[in-house]
Amino acid sequence: MAPAEITKQEIMAVFPTVAETMADALGCDVDQIKLDVSLIEGLDAESIDFLDMVFRLERAFKIKIPRGKIVEDARGDLPEAEFEQKGIVTEVGVKQLREYLSEVPPERFKTPMRVADIPRLFTPETFCKLVVRAQRAAQAGG
Repeated sequence: MAPAEITKQEIMAVFPTVAETMADALGCDVDQIKLDVSLIEGLDAESIDFLDMVFRLERAFKIKIPRGKIVEDARGDLPEAEFEQKGIVTEVGVKQLREYLSEVPPERFKTPMRVADIPRLFTPETFCKLVVRAQRAAQAGG
C-alpha cells in the first residue's frame, strides 16, 4: 500500500522547527530557510551538513531517520539496476525521483543525473517530509 500523501498542514506543522534546526546546522539566518530553496545550491550545505541536520532533527522531534533514507525511499520498489547504472540515474529513476521529490521544481532535474548529485535537489521541504514520515512510522509503532 502506498503511504498517504503528506499534506501541506503536516509540512507546515514541522517547518518552523526544521527551519530553526537547519539554520543552526548551517550557521545561517532562519529567514534564509525557505521551503523550496536548494540546500546545496541555495544555502551552501555540504554532505556533512546533511548528517548534522538529520541528527539535530532526530533530537528535536525525538524520531529516528535512517541514513540514506531519501534516496532509498525515492527508489521505492525499483531494483537498484533499474534506478541507476554506473552511477547515472536512469530515465525511470529520474521519473521516480520527480514523483518522490514532488516539492522540487521540475527544471532542477537535469539529465543525465549522477546519483551523487541527487542531494542537490533536496530542499527544507524534503526534510519536513522526512520528519513527517518518521513521525508516522513512530506512531504506527515502526
